[in-house]
Amino acid sequence: MTSVVLESVRKSFGSLEVMKGVDLTVEPGEFCVFVGPSGCGKSTLLRIISGLETTTSGQVFIDGKDVTDAEPSERGIAMVFQSYALYPHLTVAENIGFGLSLARRPKAEIAEKVKQTADILQLSHLLDRKPKALSGGQRQRVAIGRAIIRNPKVFLFDEPLSNLDASLRSQMRIELTELHAKLGATMIYVTHDQVEAMTMADKIVVLNGGQIEQVGTPMALYNNPASPFVAGFIGSPKMNLFEGEIAARENCRTYGIRPEHIALSPAEGKWQGKVRHIERLGADTVIYLDVPELQTLVVRTDGDRPVKTGETQFASPLSGKEHRFS
Repeated sequence: MTSVVLESVRKSFGSLEVMKGVDLTVEPGEFCVFVGPSGCGKSTLLRIISGLETTTSGQVFIDGKDVTDAEPSERGIAMVFQSYALYPHLTVAENIGFGLSLARRPKAEIAEKVKQTADILQLSHLLDRKPKALSGGQRQRVAIGRAIIRNPKVFLFDEPLSNLDASLRSQMRIELTELHAKLGATMIYVTHDQVEAMTMADKIVVLNGGQIEQVGTPMALYNNPASPFVAGFIGSPKMNLFEGEIAARENCRTYGIRPEHIALSPAEGKWQGKVRHIERLGADTVIYLDVPELQTLVVRTDGDRPVKTGETQFASPLSGKEHRFS
């Protein structure tokens, strides 16, 4: 298993600095997820690790070796992109083994490694098919198989599930997590989807404006966000965040409370408001409450909560669940 270390990594395009001095260690065998909004620098950072982008300054170490100036082929990495980039005229087996064929490895060796890889990814019954005969999830597994067969030191994933529909994304999240457990490999995964980050990562790196906002386990970031940005990005629905008068009363710059940490009552509570909108999600109900002093307060409650649009409700934060950011 292999570590990845970034030291003071900066990247500029002309006068625009997009990476602003990133220091990070990905431990051997970790599943590390880079998450953040569009333009935060997460894909650029992944490309710097892969060697597809050069650093303006700083160093990149893979397995203890300085690879800052090394070619991608010299870094021991394999990258899986958002686009499957499969060869349409080749079978699944030929697509998976293409890199080994290009390296002129013996046919028997290629066949054996293709078989092993297909077994891991549950593709054995599809080896003779062409990509056009596969589903989106199957095509993505073939693209992952093409990476696995090379036995890389580090796997890099750049939003590999964003082209899939919701049900396939959910299934592929499970499959990638199980794949990580089987291989025990170091994996770095880029996504803008905080649900993917929360459900897959050993460690999450939250990026904002070319800088790291916070690094930690999913539940550490959920329970103890270091900034309003992290608090608003991790969790769904996102945390209620308020500044101004209410924050001043709470002796902070920004006051936060998660929707699921608010109790509703028809009779009494800290804040009084009128139900503006209701989202029935089955197991949960999300209620948008118009509170004069807060504007909109989002509350997550039981799926069968007997609430109607336009009625008055009282909301109170649960004890010990409030967040105060200075």
